[in-house]
Amino acid sequence: MCTGAKSLDHVKTAIDIVAKQIGAAGIPVNKNPEIVVQNIVATSDLAAQIDLNAIAISLGGGKVEYEPEQFPGLVYRIDEPKVVVLLFGSGKLVCTGARKPSDVERAVEKITAELKAAGLLH
Repeated sequence: MCTGAKSLDHVKTAIDIVAKQIGAAGIPVNKNPEIVVQNIVATSDLAAQIDLNAIAISLGGGKVEYEPEQFPGLVYRIDEPKVVVLLFGSGKLVCTGARKPSDVERAVEKITAELKAAGLLH
């Protein structure tokens, strides 16, 4: 997992570019804005096909939303860390809502452990 330092450099570069463009339009801009990470989106791969119907039944309990007619992924809400994980039948997942890279790592470890404990991931 990356530390995010390189990504933060990209964010700073993007902010500088946008700030220059806004400044060129005559709008005053804070030259050194505080950068606060609000949402990290990350992908991972469980390296195995998974049965979303079985997961919805086993891990339900208000944490899971699965409407395959509307969206091909299962939405799994984790309380700690407070993130949302989208799981796909291919075993790929998207984690969103994390505020630091370690939240993503913990979320992937947690969902992997829960799937293994339920016999849904080998």
